[in-house]
Amino acid sequence: MRRYLIPGRGPVTSEGMQAAIAPDPTRAGPTGHLRAILHRRGFRRLLAVRLASQLGDGWFQAGLAGSVFFNPERATSPLAIAAAFAVLIVPYSTLGPFVGVLLDRWSRRNVLFAANAIRAALVLPAALFVWYGDEGMPLVIVALAIIALNRFFLSGLSASQPHVVDEPNLVTANSFATTFGTVMFSVGLATATLVFHAAGTGFHVYGVVASTAAAAYAVSAAVTCTSFRRDELGPDETERSQMSAAVAMAHTAKGMVDGIRHLAARPGASAVLLAQAVNRGLYGVLAIATLLLYRNYFNSGSDFSGSLAGLGAVVVSGAIGALVASVLTPPVARRIGGWRWVTVMTGALALFVPALGLPFLPALTVAGVFFVSLATQGMKIVVDTALQLECADDFRGRVFSVNDTAFNLCFVAGLFLGALTLPDDGHSPGMFVAVGTGYAVLAAWYAVVGGRHARRVGDDIQSAVPR
Repeated sequence: MRRYLIPGRGPVTSEGMQAAIAPDPTRAGPTGHLRAILHRRGFRRLLAVRLASQLGDGWFQAGLAGSVFFNPERATSPLAIAAAFAVLIVPYSTLGPFVGVLLDRWSRRNVLFAANAIRAALVLPAALFVWYGDEGMPLVIVALAIIALNRFFLSGLSASQPHVVDEPNLVTANSFATTFGTVMFSVGLATATLVFHAAGTGFHVYGVVASTAAAAYAVSAAVTCTSFRRDELGPDETERSQMSAAVAMAHTAKGMVDGIRHLAARPGASAVLLAQAVNRGLYGVLAIATLLLYRNYFNSGSDFSGSLAGLGAVVVSGAIGALVASVLTPPVARRIGGWRWVTVMTGALALFVPALGLPFLPALTVAGVFFVSLATQGMKIVVDTALQLECADDFRGRVFSVNDTAFNLCFVAGLFLGALTLPDDGHSPGMFVAVGTGYAVLAAWYAVVGGRHARRVGDDIQSAVPR
C-alpha cells in the first residue's frame, strides 16, 4: 500500500488520500457521516468495548468516591480531597508517555484486552477494602493500578480509532465514541447515586457498588478478544527486538522524546492540546468548588444522601452537555473550523461561568455544569481528531499519552489551586470571577495562535473531511 505525505498531516495511505480528495456524496452532512461510521462493524465493536468499560469506571469510581469523600466517620477538607485525587492521578500521569511507546510497539488489541481483564480481577479486593472501611495503603495501591490501567485503555482506544474508521469520518467517530463513553461513565455514576439514595450511605453500600465494575470490565475484555484479530488495531509497524530491561528503558525514554518532538513539529495540534490542558486546569478549580458546594453549602455537612442526590443532578447535566457536544461539534467544526469552534466555546464559558455560578443556587449550578461539559467535550473531540490527523500512526500512541499526561496533571493542579484558595464550603465569588477571566484570556490567545496557523497552512480538521 502506497503512502503519501500531506504537509502538516504526515503520511497517509493511498486509500486515505483517495477518501480525503474525493468526498462521497452519500456521506455529506452530519447524518451521512454518522451512518458511515455506524455502518462499519469494527467501529461498532470498538464502541461496545469502550461503553462497557466506561460504565464500569462510573460504578467503581462512585464507590471509591463515596468511601473517600462522603465518609460517615470523618470530614474531608479541600486539601484532603485534592490529595486523594493526586495520589491516584499523578503517578500514572507522569508515566503516560512511556505507555504510549508500548502502545506503538505492542498489539493494541491485546493491550485493551489485558487492561480490562486485569482490572476485573483487581476490583474485587478493592471492593472488599471499601466494604470494611479500610482506606489504608493497600486500597490506594489497588485503586491506583485500576485507574492507571484505565489510562492505558483509553490511550489504546484513541490510537486504534483510525484503524476502524476512514479518515474523512474521524471527527464524527471521535465525537460519537468519546461522548457516548462519557455518557456511559455518567450513567454509572448516576445509577450508583440512585443506589446510595435508596439504600443509604455507608461502607457496605459503597463496596457493593464498586464491585459491580468487575462485570463491566470482564464484558469489555471479552468483546475485545472476540471482535478483533491480534494486529487489526495496529500499530502498523512494531519493533519486537529482545533487549535487557535497561536497554528497554532507554529505548522507551528516547521514544517519549521522539513523541514530544513529533507533536512539537505540528503547531496546529500542539496549540489546541495546550489550550485543552489550560482548560482542564480551570475545570479542576470548578470541580472541587462544585463538590464542596454540594457537600457543605447547599446541604448540611452530615446530609450525605442530600449531597449525593444533588451531585447526581450535576452528573446528569454534565452527561447531557457532553451529548449535545457530540451532536454540535462535527457539523460546526466542518463549517467554521475546529479552531473557531474551540474559541467560541471557551469564550462562552468566560460569560457563563460567573453568570451562572455567582448566584450560588443549585439549579443555576447544574445549568453551568451543562455548558462547561459541552465546551470540555467539544474541545476534546477537536483535539483527538487533530492528533489523529496530524500525527503519523507510528507516533499516535506516544502523542495520545503525552496528551493524557497534560490533561490529568493540569486537572490535579487546578484541584490544588482550588483547595488552597477556596473555603471549606466552596462559597467564593472571587473564584468564579477569576475562572471566567481565565477562560476569556485562553479564548483570546487561542483565537490568535490557532487562527494564525490555520489560515497560514490550512491545517485544521475543517479541511480534513468533506462537508
